[in-house]
Amino acid sequence: MKPLELAGLLAAPTESPVRDALRRLAPKSLDALIIEALSATEEAWRQVAVDRVAAFAAGQPGGRPVVAAYFTTTERRTAEGMHVGWSPFVAALASTEDIPDLRHTRTTATAVPIGEAAMTEEVFADPELAAALNRLAAIDPPRHEDVLRVHLPTRQVTRLTP
Repeated sequence: MKPLELAGLLAAPTESPVRDALRRLAPKSLDALIIEALSATEEAWRQVAVDRVAAFAAGQPGGRPVVAAYFTTTERRTAEGMHVGWSPFVAALASTEDIPDLRHTRTTATAVPIGEAAMTEEVFADPELAAALNRLAAIDPPRHEDVLRVHLPTRQVTRLTP
């Protein structure tokens, strides 16, 4: 079986023959498969984020190349309550290895209607980057003060906690 054929079958695990093969696995093997699949999924979403940040950075005017991009958290109201996730907008681009100061500063808060906030994200955010950040937040939920660092030379995505 070719890799693309296998990928197609694994993308639809409820279809035969994948469904039949999964039914034959022992519970311990199923648990191991879940762990591996989740790890591979998380890494794939990280690489989508890196690719989208690299494309964004390449389109920015300026001299020195971008080494890292940083994302801060955002709070969203859902049917289940408040949810902390990654903002789909780059908080800072850095041309050195130094981490910029991303602490929240004292500002005047302005209430934004829920629909308007969602519309802003839909209109202005990179949809692939937003999807990757949302998936990463679902897999490993951030805390309010966390920062997500996308390091372009190493293609690593790291959650930083100050």
